[in-house]
Amino acid sequence: MENQEVDKNEELEETQTSGETTEQQEEKVEKSALEIAQDKANEINDKYLRLYSEFDNFRKRTAKEKIDIITTANAGVIKEILPIVDDFKRAIAANKEVEDAQSLKDGFELIFNKMYKTLEAKGLKKIEAKGEQFNADIHEALTNIPAPSEDLKGKVVDVVEEGYQLGEKIIRFPKVVVGQ
Repeated sequence: MENQEVDKNEELEETQTSGETTEQQEEKVEKSALEIAQDKANEINDKYLRLYSEFDNFRKRTAKEKIDIITTANAGVIKEILPIVDDFKRAIAANKEVEDAQSLKDGFELIFNKMYKTLEAKGLKKIEAKGEQFNADIHEALTNIPAPSEDLKGKVVDVVEEGYQLGEKIIRFPKVVVGQ
């Protein structure tokens, strides 16, 4: 029994000498838990900010790369069209003194064919519309006329302006006249 009293007294002395009560020790444990939680929250916040910054940099870099790609693509097309512009300049200079209308027609037809082939090489395709069934997703109807024959009802009778697609995307819808 004396040993138990001595142990209690020693514990009491230890707490008194260290100057802390059990409440103070509990506060210390709670503070450390709070500090741990605060550190964890700060770490998560830091990770979030870094991730947000990385994403923002990625978004800006991607936008810049997209602009560069478009600019480069345009430069490629323009570079291939410049010889055709030169052909037009030579044709204009040569046609000042030519009186033969057929040679003028032939010259401009050659230049047109060269230009069209260059555009086709870049993926441009003409949309065939005349005689096709009218489709509002592909054609732009300007007007309806009475069909010249029964088999032309609901079909494209005339094409006012050609339509073109680049790859699979329509870049200009054909403007058509539809038979009713």
